[in-house]
Amino acid sequence: MWKYRTLYLISIPGIVYFLVFKYVPLLGSVIAFQNYNLFAGFGGSPWVGFEHFERMFSHYDFLRILKNTLLLGAYDILFAFTAPIVLALLLNEVRLTLYKKLIQTIVYAPHFLSWVIISGIFVGMLSPSSGIANVILGWFGIDPIYFLGEDSYIRAILVGSGLWRDVGWGTIIYLAALTGINPELYEASEIDGAGRWKQTLKITLPALLPVITVLFLLKIGDFMDYGFERVFVFQNPLNIQNSEILDTYIYKAGLKQLQYSYATAIGLFKSVVGLILLVMANSLSRKATGESLY
Repeated sequence: MWKYRTLYLISIPGIVYFLVFKYVPLLGSVIAFQNYNLFAGFGGSPWVGFEHFERMFSHYDFLRILKNTLLLGAYDILFAFTAPIVLALLLNEVRLTLYKKLIQTIVYAPHFLSWVIISGIFVGMLSPSSGIANVILGWFGIDPIYFLGEDSYIRAILVGSGLWRDVGWGTIIYLAALTGINPELYEASEIDGAGRWKQTLKITLPALLPVITVLFLLKIGDFMDYGFERVFVFQNPLNIQNSEILDTYIYKAGLKQLQYSYATAIGLFKSVVGLILLVMANSLSRKATGESLY
């Protein structure tokens, strides 16, 4: 232990951060089982057992909100998780270094924009009067569409905006993993007559599989945590039927209506479901591929 004292010393700020900001707040989850009163505190608030959970499941809109959360999470895994892998493979094939770095810079840049700015860009692009999307539709004789005012488009807009923002950033780890593949494997395969497509299937993808598995498991852990800000900036009364998710509902119930215990119960439910999914996916991955988080 003394041999690694420097490493232990360096790790102390990180441990303190997680204890103070990640583990201590977990104690606040206890108010999900109370009728929490701000002035009475944890000790003085009455215990109500699972009353808030029962209220959550019996809420007339709960199934719709849960469905929206699950669908957006599934779309995000289907498109936003796979897109960085494809982009990293394509970038790996670019041989001109300057051109490759230029593309990387362009696709990384949106990640540093806030959701408020991104929503402003998309609102402008999708505007029914002056948006580029409707201008293009006009060339084909199609009437302007108010995309953000219709339920049927909001999920595609949410997933598409997230894809545009994070697809470049998501390629960083995959590109780093690609640089670790032994070039002699490609040289040997070329001698055997393998083309780029077969090299990708037989060498590149198998080499990336451990990284893909770990990132997929981490993504599964966040399956229910789609993000409040990402949805809230696009939400309006016309698209709320398909855009209301647990995160935005927690904000409205907890902060706008001051139902702290009820909002905490919903947040606790979301966390428990995410934990169960992560444990199940981790177990399946360990059996199927031998790769797992723990």
